[in-house]
Amino acid sequence: MWDWAAAPDYWIARFAVAHLVAITYLLGFVSALRQFRGLLGERGLTPIPRFLAHVPFRESPSLFHLHYSDRFYAGVCWAGIAGSALALFADLAPLWAWLVLWTLLWLLYLSIVNVGQVWYSFGWESLLLEAGFLVIFLGPAGIAPPTLVVWLLCWLLFRVEFGAGLIKMRGDSCWRDLTALYYHHETQPMPGPLSRWFHRLPRQVHQVEVVANHFTQLVVPFLLFAPQPVATAAGLVVVVTQGWLMLSGNFAWLNLLTITLACSAMSSGPFEPPPMAGLPPWFAVLVLVLAVVFAVLSYAPVRNMLGKRQVMNRSFNKLHLGNTYGAFGSITRTRYEVVVEGAADVDGQWREYGFKGKPGDPHRRPPQVAPYHLRLDWLMWFLALSPGYGRAWLPGLIKALLRNDEHVLRLLRHNPFPDRPPLLIRADLYRYRFTTRAERRETGAFWIRTRVGDFVPPLTLDDLP
Repeated sequence: MWDWAAAPDYWIARFAVAHLVAITYLLGFVSALRQFRGLLGERGLTPIPRFLAHVPFRESPSLFHLHYSDRFYAGVCWAGIAGSALALFADLAPLWAWLVLWTLLWLLYLSIVNVGQVWYSFGWESLLLEAGFLVIFLGPAGIAPPTLVVWLLCWLLFRVEFGAGLIKMRGDSCWRDLTALYYHHETQPMPGPLSRWFHRLPRQVHQVEVVANHFTQLVVPFLLFAPQPVATAAGLVVVVTQGWLMLSGNFAWLNLLTITLACSAMSSGPFEPPPMAGLPPWFAVLVLVLAVVFAVLSYAPVRNMLGKRQVMNRSFNKLHLGNTYGAFGSITRTRYEVVVEGAADVDGQWREYGFKGKPGDPHRRPPQVAPYHLRLDWLMWFLALSPGYGRAWLPGLIKALLRNDEHVLRLLRHNPFPDRPPLLIRADLYRYRFTTRAERRETGAFWIRTRVGDFVPPLTLDDLP
């Protein structure tokens, strides 16, 4: 009776999706553990206790409404890390254990995201939660992958890619006139080691890249639902495109998750599936209910994609299920960076703070960070676009640097005042551009930077509330 509900030919896809989502969960929990005290802890830049005092459970469902302490938050992260590691071997578990483990991972990460405030406002957080929720219903290796869950994973990938394609075509004109990549590799939030090389490619190559991007995001998503082997070919196109993006910049785990979802479209082809049982009737009914729920949840993102006022990366519910996605609907033409400096006294020399990922020292090669996520560095990119992006946390950052706060300093690569805190902190705005080949040979620098003006004037602790 339930034969139609099983998709044994997708056993390799199930293996790839589950294991890659487990690895992404692991990255998310490690990132949370290593950064939360400076960002969200009791003495962080935007403390969770202060957030919980003003936001009720119904608006941000989270375990931390029951109790919060930095030690408890760390315990949640460690539980998530252990659970993610176990999930790599969950294929060997019975169905009930699979369901319990993956549900626990989703609940733990949902609890973190829903109190993460501006530090967790990125689309790949909701994408991980939605993908992780669907993996709950994939089941272990002992049973066939549910057909409807495979289709829901493809539908999620469709929304990621097609939504991103639409927002580009509707947004910045540079995507329509094929000039977007004249700027993007240089002005993207966090360039990587090869970004300068990509930026220096001939402009004709950049135009071909844009055309390929439009094809991948506006045409290929429909082929995900075509018969095999067309769907597998469509998934492979997405994998290749995302691999290209991983080489050209740092986008946390967005590319990794998109590759993960692309695997869901790929059948095992000539490889014979191992022995698997069919879906237990109760599980088949549960999957059917899941499909109905997601059909209802899909109304909002579909309406958003088809509407004239499409938005990117919006969650339409507090569980982060049935979201809308998109990236780079507009491209900045000029790169600005906020450079933070301190001075030991009024007449002292200004010394620059170094960040782990974002451009600072012009002679430092942009590092490879992704799929890890440096949250403060990403927010510093937004800050350079507009001071308003730092309204909630920039004063706290300045105060923390004036106090040599150890948890905030751990978010940085270099503290120029290791022995005693500075008397003054200021921030200047600089224009950055990649060096030409001749400039690189002459100076050894990767960037040329030009001071634009003051961003934050010199401040002492007495100047801050």
